Amino acid sequence: MEIYKGEKRQRYLEEYSIGHLFSFPIEEFIEVHKYKRDEWIIQEGMRPDYLFYVIEGKAKVYVTHQNGKVSLLSFIKAKDFIGEMELLNRIYYTKGIQTTTETICFAIPLHSCRTKMLEDATFLRELAMFLSAKSTKMAAKYAQSSSFPLENRLADFILQTADGETYKEKHVTVCDFLGVSYRHLLYVLTQFCEKGYLQKEGRHYRILQQNTLYELAGMLLNE
Repeated sequence: MEIYKGEKRQRYLEEYSIGHLFSFPIEEFIEVHKYKRDEWIIQEGMRPDYLFYVIEGKAKVYVTHQNGKVSLLSFIKAKDFIGEMELLNRIYYTKGIQTTTETICFAIPLHSCRTKMLEDATFLRELAMFLSAKSTKMAAKYAQSSSFPLENRLADFILQTADGETYKEKHVTVCDFLGVSYRHLLYVLTQFCEKGYLQKEGRHYRILQQNTLYELAGMLLNE
């Protein structure tokens, strides 16, 4: 992780200003953190020292079950908060957050801003809207598993986890997240390759027809 300072920090503060989300001058407290691909923003079980606001990049949320199995829960993208549940709850089991691309976040230190944020009606209203949208999206994910073919759901998954034109998610993770068999997943991936949507390169896939994947994924939004 790298912390931007000076002119580079100021450039991000100006270009991606979030001052309107707060009723107090938040800019003086904000740090700008850059994470490499596959780097952990938050380690599972470790309470974060910051509330994060993603301005560039993508990440995944993981949880480890009591039997040792690790599951992918959801995705994080630009304009999402990270650590909001830890801000609101003193006792909360923190999930693991790992980047899928180079990611840049605003990091607001909890030790100096927690009380200010929890007493800020403007910020709490924005956070409530974010949590409502997040809850609706999670509910939609479970409904889609029985309403849409794997082709549509896999296209959406590929777009959410890809780094540019490269898709390299482990098959077992995809099967668990989408609730499908390993055999069914391989069949659809093979179909995507035969249709020219993807090209297999070793253990990875290269996206050849991103627009087609967006069309397939877009059907999930028009249910």
